[in-house]
Amino acid sequence: MILDSHGRKINYLRLAVTDKCNLRCTYCMPAQGLDWLAKPELMSTQEMLRLCALLVKMGIDKIRITGGEPFVRKDLLPFLWDLSRLSGLSEITLTTNGLLTAPYAADLKKMGIRSVNLSLDTLDRQRFQMITRRDALNDVLNSLDAFMSQDIQVKINTVVMEGKNTQDIIPLVELSEHLPVSVRFIEEMPFNGGTHDVSLNWNFSRILEHIKAYFPALQKKRDPQHSTALNYKIQGHKGDIGIIAAYTRSFCGSCNRLRVTPSGLLSTCLYEAGSLNLKELMRAGATDALLEAQLHAAILKKPLDGWEAAAGSLNYQSEHQSMATIGG
Repeated sequence: MILDSHGRKINYLRLAVTDKCNLRCTYCMPAQGLDWLAKPELMSTQEMLRLCALLVKMGIDKIRITGGEPFVRKDLLPFLWDLSRLSGLSEITLTTNGLLTAPYAADLKKMGIRSVNLSLDTLDRQRFQMITRRDALNDVLNSLDAFMSQDIQVKINTVVMEGKNTQDIIPLVELSEHLPVSVRFIEEMPFNGGTHDVSLNWNFSRILEHIKAYFPALQKKRDPQHSTALNYKIQGHKGDIGIIAAYTRSFCGSCNRLRVTPSGLLSTCLYEAGSLNLKELMRAGATDALLEAQLHAAILKKPLDGWEAAAGSLNYQSEHQSMATIGG
């Protein structure tokens, strides 16, 4: 069991396998992309597997694979198969933009992946192209169909942006009527590569009020332990609705997560500039015992919430320039 200094059990790892992405979403990065990490700067699959095996031994039982876009990494599938064989790991999930995943849905099902987070900010082709700078909406919808055909649970992640996709909130809610999906609306965060200032006009409260105006019978559900979303149900709908207060950070107090960036940097909070480079430790010959000691020491410094983390990270603004660099 891994405990932080606030007595919270840490059992969830978000592992970013690459910073590269095949979209250029306006809320994540500039049009030209980022200065991508060179291959030697990324953790190898062997390093990632060693780290995951150690963390599972320490008490991590859920791992989410993120990016960038995970499927841009060509050796992802063999790594996922190896990961699925780790004894003690009870759940593997992944977050994807869906451009490349449709052909692999059956493989994901076979390796035991039961849940996928799918990024989808609009159902309108023109707005999709405006937001992502790519004409690829059909690819995402094909992946959604593929996941549904394999009975893989899908959580649709929608970043709500003033002046860009607020007109898509209700059409996305309506997806939950006939599909057993969870549609989750996320406050925009400041990790956009410096492309613009974040507007909080569409915060959690306003998103909720907007949905209630169309669906007055919206009912609050009981939130699972450690849930980042406040969850709701519309009577008669197969799916449900979630709202994530990612910028206002109202869910931090029960956080059970660790993050590891594509370069091996450990972060105990999304809003923290991490300082422990696990990749460099491994390449310097660190034993598992030393890695475990370093991990425990870092986790004991895990901040209470995102506000404390940001206040204590002097490099917060410069280090966290894009979600792609810290794991979406």
